[in-house]
Amino acid sequence: MADTTRTNAIKRIKALRKIIDNYRYEYHVNDKSTMSEAAADSLKHELAKLEQQFPDLITANSPSQRVAGRPLEKFRSVPHKFRMLSLNDVFNNKELSSWYDRVRKLLNDGSDFPVANIRTDDDDAIFFTDVKMDGLACSLIYVDGELNVALTRGDGSVGEDITQNVRTLDSIPLKLFGSNTKYHTGRTEVRGEIVMYKSDFIKLNKQQSFKGLETFKNPRNTAAGTMRQLDSSLVAARNLNFHGYELLRDDPGDVATYSDAYRDLAKLGIKTNHLAKDFSSLDDVKLYIEEWGSKREGLDFMTDGFVVKVNNRKLYQRLGVVGKAPRGAVAFKYPAEEATTKLVDIVIQVGRTGVATPVAVMLPVDVSGSTVQHASLHNQDEIERLGVMIGDTVIIQKAGDIIPKVVRVLTELRDGSEKAYSMKKALDDHDLDFTRATGEVAWRASNLNSPQVLKRGLAHFAAKGALDIDGLGAKNVEALVDADLVKDYADIYKLTYDNLIALDRFAELSTNNLIEAIAIKKKPSLSKFLFGLGIRHVGAQTALDLANR
Repeated sequence: MADTTRTNAIKRIKALRKIIDNYRYEYHVNDKSTMSEAAADSLKHELAKLEQQFPDLITANSPSQRVAGRPLEKFRSVPHKFRMLSLNDVFNNKELSSWYDRVRKLLNDGSDFPVANIRTDDDDAIFFTDVKMDGLACSLIYVDGELNVALTRGDGSVGEDITQNVRTLDSIPLKLFGSNTKYHTGRTEVRGEIVMYKSDFIKLNKQQSFKGLETFKNPRNTAAGTMRQLDSSLVAARNLNFHGYELLRDDPGDVATYSDAYRDLAKLGIKTNHLAKDFSSLDDVKLYIEEWGSKREGLDFMTDGFVVKVNNRKLYQRLGVVGKAPRGAVAFKYPAEEATTKLVDIVIQVGRTGVATPVAVMLPVDVSGSTVQHASLHNQDEIERLGVMIGDTVIIQKAGDIIPKVVRVLTELRDGSEKAYSMKKALDDHDLDFTRATGEVAWRASNLNSPQVLKRGLAHFAAKGALDIDGLGAKNVEALVDADLVKDYADIYKLTYDNLIALDRFAELSTNNLIEAIAIKKKPSLSKFLFGLGIRHVGAQTALDLANR
């Protein structure tokens, strides 16, 4: 009898998993519902009870396994097999055309783009476009069709393992849909964006308000912040969605075009954007982007533009990479949201290479869903170009919806209380000496060994893109330098328990944690070390190139 019960359970579990997986596929990929949510929940409950009765029948990809695990102590770092690149931005049709001209020149030495050379057997589209979603970039690695690990972008070369959090998202299949395809054998990597829909964001903030808790700023930050929670039960409680935009295989020939990639992603149970489209004319691409510029506010997710790619992936790869960006794609950014505020002060910030940057201090203002209080004025020439005075009303823009920028001074609102600002005088009053080389816009500190420059440089040395030393942020760096414990970067390796515990900022746990974190990073990769040194003109990619040579 026991065998019969077990045999029946095996059949029933298999059938339940199939119908639940199909419900998930239709709901998340095809935007169709094959049954009510209550009915689906009832089937999931039956499956969970059967698996509880026969725990040896539980598999990692069962729909019942979308549960939160025990809170993690920290995320582990994992190298990306294929770098997760960023995209260069274009802000108008002229810049988009210039990108296309560069692509043509690189591929064909300046001649007309030969459509015949980039056609595949079933696809003659030159360009592939997709709306650029505003969320958290994520890479899903499937092995033999089953979800193995999920990583954040990180610095593009190394990401953080957020698998436990990703497994709670209904929109991500634990096992690729379908069977017996090339994607169900070996390694298949799916890249996409984890987002919170605007409608879900509104519901979440209503819940927060009802509980008397602080509300969230915007859907993008909420999605990114949620996925970086160490407690996956918090992730499971919020409704996040994954949209795929890339399909990678060890054999590049497995996916001929981006059009193919999107078709195959949908077949595998991965939701893609309904706005994704291919084109054979750049003019048509421009019209499409312009059309959605006026309609994008009606979308249920945040977006700041469209991604435009060379559709043929062989040509895309042939175009190569510059820095952290591929030549074969660009992000077309819509004009950024603007707001006005009052500029109350300008302060000098000294960077890790000694460059003095004037920073505007403003009355807090909300721009694109986040509070802005500071914006870089870049250099003396920019201050003179803007004609900015302390006390001015200024227009603030978030370039690319990210970086705050002063774009204009409203001189007609001046009332005579404004004060002129001289960067030269501000630098003369500073406790460092600055010089400006002929032909350069930057004022640079003469004494690069000063405590102020050391603080900025050491914070960079310990930051994520460099050595990534936990606990050595700007505040702790400042405390160490001010206490005369650190006079150059090497001094951090001489710090002892007795040194740290004597400082106000450190208790026993934080002291031990920092000493351990420094010890762990005593043997960084050469590229990270070179980048961490803060050498002028040596960014992350140049450091990597130098290390590889």
